[in-house]
Amino acid sequence: MLVKFHMSDLTKTISYRGAAGFLDLADEWDQLAGQGITNTPFQTLAYQRAWWTHLCPADSELLTIATRNNDGKLLGIGCFYFHNGRIYFNGGIEETDYLDLIVGKDHADSVWRATIRHLQDQEQDRLHTLDLYNIPETSPSRAILRAIAEEHEHNFNESIIEVCPVIELLPSFDAYLETLDSKQRRELNRKLRRAEAADVITTTIGITDDIQAEVDSFLDLLQKSTFEKRDWLNDGRRALFHDVARHALQSGTLQLMFTSIEGRRAAALFNFDHDDRIWVYNSGLDPAAFSALSPGVVLTATAIEKAIALGRKEFDFLRGNEEYKYRFGAVDSNIYRIQMEK
Repeated sequence: MLVKFHMSDLTKTISYRGAAGFLDLADEWDQLAGQGITNTPFQTLAYQRAWWTHLCPADSELLTIATRNNDGKLLGIGCFYFHNGRIYFNGGIEETDYLDLIVGKDHADSVWRATIRHLQDQEQDRLHTLDLYNIPETSPSRAILRAIAEEHEHNFNESIIEVCPVIELLPSFDAYLETLDSKQRRELNRKLRRAEAADVITTTIGITDDIQAEVDSFLDLLQKSTFEKRDWLNDGRRALFHDVARHALQSGTLQLMFTSIEGRRAAALFNFDHDDRIWVYNSGLDPAAFSALSPGVVLTATAIEKAIALGRKEFDFLRGNEEYKYRFGAVDSNIYRIQMEK
């Protein structure tokens, strides 16, 4: 552990190599993440630790930089890893939809500056480029990092790398349906009526269920969905789903849903219920199971209706511009990649 004081703004940075930061900051991590500029399931300690445990790149090194004020209060956490001369947010590129510095809005500027100073002072021999993926459109990090780069005459590049379609939810499901294009609304209502007539059943996994078996059931549907998902689902990602699901179930933020027809599971959603928003982390579908009843569409509509009933404000499909998301009235929100180098 290395401590670096910045007396000009009465902060100190403390860096941890490897998993030591997860242990030392465990009692404070999630409280700060819940107040952060980017408060998503991916900033939680359980997710950050699980991703590093199961998916860290070979020959990479985890570096966590904590910033505290003069009274010892934790102000920010930067969880990064070094790989091939670049520094990335822990959480990677493909599996994690939103990444950012963990910091409250009031301290975002000072904590970013303290974090960059620490990297420049302590890691200058091997730090070539900050390469930060999946920063949300609304994050103040975008403007802060641009300003820091300009002040230090560093090269700076920002680019949109993907979209995350989001639905702003209304107080009732009927009111939500009225926001859809008339053709989409009629088609969705027709599919829901047909599913009801066919006794399509939707279930949500609870605390008493066998989470190991339920996640295996979800992963079976995920890999059946497309050849791309089948090839994507390696052992590390399987382990990530299991680890994250177990912790999310314990914390009350897991929403694992299945659609069944005649006792056979046909579609699944692996969602998080976090910070007044439903986050659709991934989905599964058996194309051979009752495709005429559109089980995936029915399950998504049911999840939206459930989100409204729970009083949630948004339904976030997360990364990807698949056409079906827009049939539900989703609107794009961009995520960014920022590169900064001397």
